[in-house]
Parts: sequence; structure tokens; C-alpha cells
Amino acid sequence: MILKNIVFLSVLLLSIHVVGQEAVVAKFTVDGDRLKQGGTTLSASLEGVDYSSDSGALKLFEVSGTSRTQVSCQIEAGNSPKLWWIPEAKMSGKGTRLFILVKDSSFVAKNEVATEINSRSLVVCLNNHKVLQYNIAEVYPPDTVSSIYRRSAFIHPVWSPSGNILTRINPPDHRHHVGIWNPWTKTTFEGHHTDFWNLAEGQGTVRFGGINALISGPVFGGFKVRQEHVDFQCKGGDKVAINEVWDVRIWNVGVVEGVKVSLWDLTSTLSCATSSPIILEAYRYGGGIGFRATEEWTNKNSWVATSEGKDRKDADGSRARWCDVGGEISGHGTSGILFMSDPANREFPEPMRVWPENANNGRGDLFFEFCPIRNKSWELVPGNEYVLRYRMLVYDGKIDANLSERLWNDFAHPPVVKVEK
Repeated sequence: MILKNIVFLSVLLLSIHVVGQEAVVAKFTVDGDRLKQGGTTLSASLEGVDYSSDSGALKLFEVSGTSRTQVSCQIEAGNSPKLWWIPEAKMSGKGTRLFILVKDSSFVAKNEVATEINSRSLVVCLNNHKVLQYNIAEVYPPDTVSSIYRRSAFIHPVWSPSGNILTRINPPDHRHHVGIWNPWTKTTFEGHHTDFWNLAEGQGTVRFGGINALISGPVFGGFKVRQEHVDFQCKGGDKVAINEVWDVRIWNVGVVEGVKVSLWDLTSTLSCATSSPIILEAYRYGGGIGFRATEEWTNKNSWVATSEGKDRKDADGSRARWCDVGGEISGHGTSGILFMSDPANREFPEPMRVWPENANNGRGDLFFEFCPIRNKSWELVPGNEYVLRYRMLVYDGKIDANLSERLWNDFAHPPVVKVEK
């Protein structure tokens, strides 16, 4: 019996430390109870780890007993490099799960999440299916509408996994609504008031400012772009009042608990563009993350459900960790978006703006926004950076509160990964 145990231990150590001719560079352990269900993203610090800068030369394996299973992984480079992966769901998993990172110069990873660029937009695809489009060129409203409503720097369309389009732009009732976007409504800058939201006022706008990064990979893809909040009322002409970086990341997650999904993050980093501060005044609209839903969703066929048990009747003005919105698409079932807010966000749990059921002359079109300045003004001071972080689960069918809460917890409090170099 002792001899058998020694042989088994020797085989296990061999599988961990010498994987064929591959060199093990790190081992990672995670609480298996947190990985029983799908859709969990994991990251581990690579500081002090001797790894190749070419992520295609790395393989990650999960080790269980004497067997191992390859898991897609991807490096996020930078001053604090990280390794990212999405573990397989194991409902029966208990105890600790072990992953090993090895070098293999012959391995080339496939980019399941790909970001494509053309002259007008960035499009991110997951396994060749479109997830979202970010508009880098100005999009004009219909010919019969004033060009003052033209805008760049917003997301539209957002596609569900089956291809349903869930966003809308330039609706007749609010021409300035553009899919998913986040301008500020009432602000004070250099002694005057500027509205970056209601474009008809001609006071300001938000525009695309440039690309910092385009990312494609086996675990995530997306982009980092610069956005400029432009004030039209300054002495001497237009002036950029706020610089913003959008970091949009789509994860290689296609199914969670039997539901077809796409999972993606949007991180907004704000900073003053001049030596002048700017006050984002308290108001029920502004910043955060705003969403104008497809015209198919009305008070007859859509829903709102929040982490605090609110619905369309009483969600407006309340606070939440997450908010699930969705509805029917004629002939194509139901789809929705679960919006999740990070605990580090200002005024968390964040106040929301949710249109009432009788909006737009009783049609009840659906508008949702996390609004961190709804109750309290926010001053942005030169030299500082201000971060707002959100995660979206776009899905077909329906989800329940238990799944919403679990996914929010994975986002807000990800499992701890222990690293052994």
C-alpha cells in the first residue's frame, strides 16, 4: 500500500513539474466551490513569474489526479501583467482546483474573440458572431432631422447571441439617444453650464478621440478608445472639458447554466482635460451607463427586475447592484441585458433612471441608466482619474434573480487565485 502511494505521488509530481518537454512556469489554485457554474472569469498576477511575452507560447492545464485538460488562457500585458482564463463549470467540484502554466513555443492560440476595424466602426465578434459595434465615425440622424444630432463614440448595435438587435438610436421621441452611451447632462465648467447629453441645445457633445488598443484573443477581445467631452461655449472656440477612456472587453463565454449569452465589461476612466475642474451636477440623467432599448420593447412585452426586488413600477430612483431588462422580439423569442455595477463605483449601490410604464404617450418604451450623480453632485479635479466599471450579460431567453446575483458576485468579488511561482 505504501509503495502504491509513492508511485501515485511520483506520477502526480511528474505530471505537474515535467509535462513532456514543457517547462512549468507557475501553478494556480482556486476554491472549487466558486467554480461550480459557468461564466466565471479568473485572473492571476504574473509579477515575478518567468513567462514569455508571447501569449501564444503558453499553455494552461487543469490538473486532476494524473490527468490534465487544456484551458484557453490569455495574458494582459502592462505594468502589472495578469493571466486570464475561464474555467470549465464542474457542478460536482469540491475542494481546491489546480491549474498549471507551461511554456510551449510550438503552440499558437486561436482568437475566438476578434475585434475588426473599418472606416466607421469597431466590431467585436465571438466565434464569428457579432456581439457589439462601437461607432468611431459620426453617425447622422435621418435626412429629415437636424444634423445637430450627429454623434460618434457610442455602442450600437448590441446583438443578442441569436442576432436580435437590442439597442436603438435617434428615436423620434429622443433624437439624442444612441444605443449605449454616457454623456453628462448638467455640468458647470469654467463659469458656465454645459449640457453634453441633450444635443439639441448645441452646448456640447461627446466624440471619438482615438484608439489606444485593439484586442483579439482566445479568452477576451475588445478595444480601448479615447472619448472627448467637448464644450461648444468656451471663449476662443470649442474646448475639450473631459477626457475619457473606454475599455470594452468581451469574454469568451457562450453559455451559462444552459442560457446562450455574451458577457462583456465596460470601464470608463474620466479625467479633466484642462487645468479647470468640472462639476457634474446632481440630476436624474447623466453619465454612468445609459441604454435605449429596441423599439419593440414597450410596457406590453418588456420587464425590469433589480437586485432589490424592484420592477418597472418602482425601480426609478432606487438603488441596485444589478438590473435585468428585457423583452420580446417579434418572431424571435425573448432577449435581455443584465447590467451589473462594481462596488467601487461612485454612490454604489448605484441610483437608477428607469422610464415609467406610461413613458412616450403611454407606449412605455424602455430606457435604463445607472446614474452615479442622481442624488449628489460630483466634482472632477485636475490631476485625478475617476473610474466607473460595469459588466453586461446579454442573453436570449430569460434568467432569474439567483443567476443574476451569482453573476454579479463573480464580477464584484471574483474568486481568489493563489499563485505558486
